[in-house]
Amino acid sequence: MTILNNNNASSFIFILMDLPGLEAAHCWTAIPICSVYALSLLGNITIMYIVKTEPSLHQPMFYFLAMLALTDLCMGLSTVHTVLGVLWGLNQEVSQDACIAQTYFIHGLSCMESGVLLAMAFDRFTAICNPLRYTSILTNSRVIHFMVTILMRAALSILPVIIRLKFFHYCRPHILSHSFCLHQDLLRLACSDIRFNSFYALALVICTLLLDAVLILISYILILHTVLAIASQEERLKSLQTCVSHICAVLVFYIPIIGLTMVHRFGKHLSPSVHVLMGNIYILFPPLMNPIIYSVKTQQIRGRMKKWFSLKM
Repeated sequence: MTILNNNNASSFIFILMDLPGLEAAHCWTAIPICSVYALSLLGNITIMYIVKTEPSLHQPMFYFLAMLALTDLCMGLSTVHTVLGVLWGLNQEVSQDACIAQTYFIHGLSCMESGVLLAMAFDRFTAICNPLRYTSILTNSRVIHFMVTILMRAALSILPVIIRLKFFHYCRPHILSHSFCLHQDLLRLACSDIRFNSFYALALVICTLLLDAVLILISYILILHTVLAIASQEERLKSLQTCVSHICAVLVFYIPIIGLTMVHRFGKHLSPSVHVLMGNIYILFPPLMNPIIYSVKTQQIRGRMKKWFSLKM
């Protein structure tokens, strides 16, 4: 396999990492990954379809849920084709332009999902702590404004580091740590001055993912304070139950990110298979679990799905 390495950046070819030591089992490994992807595809499309066609779900919380499903759907579409291509032995090479584009979508969609989860936390905070003003605070125009802001933040904030990746000189062996492209992986292979990308990426993580997580935590502290002031235990439980789905979605999103970050930062001595496995969990687990969580824990979604499938049968 030839790896181009010259001064023409556009001719760079990167090699995607397979599962070392399990080459003979790649076809079998692809089966569960393909199944997970198919289930996540079906689940997220179903969530968006139900929200669109059911008038009773035309509420801020479900608009944000549909945006979350769309984000998860796009994450799968932007990454799984390279994962399956490597496992099926179809193509282990990716051009620099394609790799940078995939990096943009992966990190941009992660930022977008974090923003959607924050918006959903604000929705739960408003519904529980300020229920009488809920409809006046979360109007349709304000929900659209939130969505556009989330999209623009994700699309524009990451552009400076992505553009600079195009002009780096990659003189080290062009073998990536995953079966898809990540910003930190490309920095590891670059011989150019990467200080701007490193500092900007750290600042971006602090100002988006970390800040979103802190604001979500604060919102739930305020929610808990409000719920504990309710005299009726039944009303307390009812209020908290409306937050269970969102809390699970937050954990499903942040735990894989923390795990992947820890592996990249402190796991240099770990087997390459661990890096590949954590990367696949990072891109596959949230899109799979979010539709399941909201189908099981959200009464309106669950009831609509039961009604839909009963009519089909």
